[in-house]
Amino acid sequence: MGLLLLSLGLSLVCAQKFDPRAIVQQNYNMARVSGVWYLISMASSDLKRIEKDGDLRVFIRNIQYLQNGSLMFDFRFVVQGACEEVVVVCEKTDRNGEFSISYEGKNKVTVLETDYWNYITFYLQNIKNKTETRVLALFETCKKYKLDSQNIIEMSRQDPCYARR
Repeated sequence: MGLLLLSLGLSLVCAQKFDPRAIVQQNYNMARVSGVWYLISMASSDLKRIEKDGDLRVFIRNIQYLQNGSLMFDFRFVVQGACEEVVVVCEKTDRNGEFSISYEGKNKVTVLETDYWNYITFYLQNIKNKTETRVLALFETCKKYKLDSQNIIEMSRQDPCYARR
C-alpha cells in the first residue's frame, strides 16, 4: 500500500511535463541534487520507524554536494515532541549514487532515480540490532520554476487543520 501511495505521489509530481529521457537511474551527477527539497511520501518495511515519533521519520530541507563527493543533509525530526534541526554528512562509497552513515545503526543511502528538477527518490537500508529496515523516500523541489527557499511558504504549517490530521 505504501509503495502504491509513493508511486501515486511520484506520478503527480511529474505529471506536468514527463520526459522519460530526463530520468536518471545511474551515473548520477550528484552536484545537481544540491538545493532545497520537500518530503512527499515515505514507505518502509517497518512502519513504526517512519510513523509519528519514528527514528527514521526525517524531513530533509536541504541537500548539499560536498567537494569530496559526500552529501550534507540538513533535516528536521521530532524528538519528544520538539522539532530538532540536524546537519549530517553521508559519506560517498565506491558506488555512484550510494552513501553511508552511522545513525540508529549502520545505513546505506542510495539514489534510485531523479530528474534533478522535479524529484529524487532515496532508498535507505538500515541495520539496527541485526534487524534490517528498508525505507523509500520521495522528495520534490521547486527548481524547475526557478524558485528558491526565500520564495517558498510551507503551507502545511499555515493550515490550521494540518495539526488535526
